[in-house]
Amino acid sequence: MTEPLSAATMALVKATAPALQEHGLEITRRMYERLFVDPQIAALFDQAAQSSGEQPKRLAGAILAFAQNVDKLAVLAPAIARIADRHVATGIRPEHYPAVADALLPAIQDVLGDAVDAATLAAWGEAYWFLADILIGEERTRYAKAA
Repeated sequence: MTEPLSAATMALVKATAPALQEHGLEITRRMYERLFVDPQIAALFDQAAQSSGEQPKRLAGAILAFAQNVDKLAVLAPAIARIADRHVATGIRPEHYPAVADALLPAIQDVLGDAVDAATLAAWGEAYWFLADILIGEERTRYAKAA
């Protein structure tokens, strides 16, 4: 079971919500640029949804919702279930999560620059892995049921 996030981590993540509201789409576009340098990972994604901007927009909304509700995850349960369903449908596996972290966290730094400090990036790293562990568990259950 995933350890709960500390109050300090949740506070730092929640404090980024206004910046995510303003710059979230730019962050997710940058993240996908970084992520898609790996053609095998790029192949897992619907490129039409990338080109139309729909997928970066959806991810920006999901990240913002997570930041706003990091202290009340029950609100996010339906979204987490939908994401897990989508990940299983597209073949996302636990080994893909490090690449996303390696793309997302630098994208936050790239876009927000000096507005984000090391403590906030560390909090986002912790929060990312917290959510990733939840998704991996949900996906594991779905893969097992499908087997």
